[in-house]
Amino acid sequence: MSHGWGYGTTNGPETWVEEFPIADGLRQSPINIVPKEAKFDLSLKHLKLRYDSSNAKGILNNGHSFQVDFVDDSDTSILTGGPVSGKYRLKQFHFHWGSSDDKGSEHTVNGVKYPCELHLVHWNTKYPSFGEAASQPDGLAVVGVFLKIGAANPRLQKVLDALDAIKTKGKQTTFTNFDPKTLLPGSLDYWTYEGSLTTPPLLESVTWIVLKEPISVSSTQMTKFRGLHFSGEGENPCSMVDNYRPPQPLKGRQVRASFK
Repeated sequence: MSHGWGYGTTNGPETWVEEFPIADGLRQSPINIVPKEAKFDLSLKHLKLRYDSSNAKGILNNGHSFQVDFVDDSDTSILTGGPVSGKYRLKQFHFHWGSSDDKGSEHTVNGVKYPCELHLVHWNTKYPSFGEAASQPDGLAVVGVFLKIGAANPRLQKVLDALDAIKTKGKQTTFTNFDPKTLLPGSLDYWTYEGSLTTPPLLESVTWIVLKEPISVSSTQMTKFRGLHFSGEGENPCSMVDNYRPPQPLKGRQVRASFK
């Protein structure tokens, strides 16, 4: 079944509430992070991410972004510590980006956008499956990583090289032997808050962990992201750009920081 939602003028984020009323909920994402209003919380633990490169299994153009999927039937690729208790298994990672280098991230910092944002999606192993975890208040933990324009990032290149094979919606191919930890910055200092998925069904089940330090990407590499299509093979080509949801109201939530 094709999704009715998207990022266009007629089906974009401002229309999602019609089909998904939770879009007006109390813990929607993304948000604008204001560092001076974030509360340093001494009780926040160090974030621990342990990934097994052999868990990578495929890459898919889902018509909204592209995602790299992981085998998630064991505890070989997990997130622990940080703001969560228990173990969260890596399910997939994907990106959001803009039509130009001055916009693209979902979260903003002091109102400023980065050109791209990486999301690493994990689910709480106290539930039997990703599907069941996704509807629980503590079901998911997503690590957000900003990308800023700078030197070309060699660690991104393997991912970008795979995009030619999945140019249009529904295309997928195998993608193996990849450690997503190589996409993380040197510092794992983070902001955290209770939020939601940023795409429909917008479930309010995500503990967000947004890393303070961005990683670098070159303008040429960003052009590669924009070569993908929202459209399927044989349809009118529609470039995959501006696939981000704008920041949502905080509605009384507290953003906490793991650092001073």
